[in-house]
Amino acid sequence: MSVFLILLGLVCLVVGGEFLVRSSVALSFKFHISKLVIGMTVVSFATSAPELLVSLQAALDGVSDIALGNVIGSNIANIGLVLGLTAIISPLTIDKEFYKLNWPMMMLVSIGLYFLLKNDGKLDAVEGAILFIALIIFLIILIGRSRKQNKKVAADIDDNLAVVSGFKITLWLFIGGAGLYFGSEWLVEGAKNLAEDVGISDYAISVTVIAVGTSVPELAASVIAAIKKEKAISLGNLIGSNIFNIASVLGLTAIIKPIVVESPKILATNMFWMIAFAAILIPLVFIPKRFVISRYKGFVLTGAYLVFIYLALK
Repeated sequence: MSVFLILLGLVCLVVGGEFLVRSSVALSFKFHISKLVIGMTVVSFATSAPELLVSLQAALDGVSDIALGNVIGSNIANIGLVLGLTAIISPLTIDKEFYKLNWPMMMLVSIGLYFLLKNDGKLDAVEGAILFIALIIFLIILIGRSRKQNKKVAADIDDNLAVVSGFKITLWLFIGGAGLYFGSEWLVEGAKNLAEDVGISDYAISVTVIAVGTSVPELAASVIAAIKKEKAISLGNLIGSNIFNIASVLGLTAIIKPIVVESPKILATNMFWMIAFAAILIPLVFIPKRFVISRYKGFVLTGAYLVFIYLALK
């Protein structure tokens, strides 16, 4: 029953997230927000909604380890699993801009999160607000830089959403909200039950099963694009997702309900795994062939991710 709840929860989160993205973009067009801003803010917030609802639901249910494990595991999966497997299928060329703003910001919030948690064993409302404000400042700088460089960061936004009726937007919002609400409840409940059934911690389930589950849509899209030899994933998008997971998901969750560190593994090992996966991108991008994530680098990332999963479930 617990596995069924987890699968049902994941399906609802995927469906709910997709409808929320569509309705958010369509609504943004109604308010005459530019595609650049929509792509870098509205879509980013909407695609983080499943992780946010799962972490918030877990925190409200008193299982903060799931809230933290969801984000830590998702950030590790984005680089180790999504980037690794995609590079194995089709080597990726990296934009030189990635290390000038996005990567330093990801390292800053990752290391910052570690010290905030290490300080008193929890992430409170003030600390959550600091993370969220840092995200807003980062987005303002990012949008400003993109406008100056005339970057087409919103090329994937569907222009047809600009002519969607108000009724359809309302319906999509309702479906998206319901999917995210019930999906997060069922996923957290299923994860708690599964942890009890197999005799491992809530945190181990969250950092593996839940984290991979919430990364499945991005993984599937990236792998299909790589197989078709289309433009696969943007390293900037993956880094952006990791920044949002920490600053938006954990930041907003902590503002509503403080997140307490319960599992010693969080600060002893897994936070270091997350920081290491983020840090290794620099040598991978520059050595030996610059600005290319080749197949063997993809194997290195995927292999490291499998080692992490094995150790997490021990």
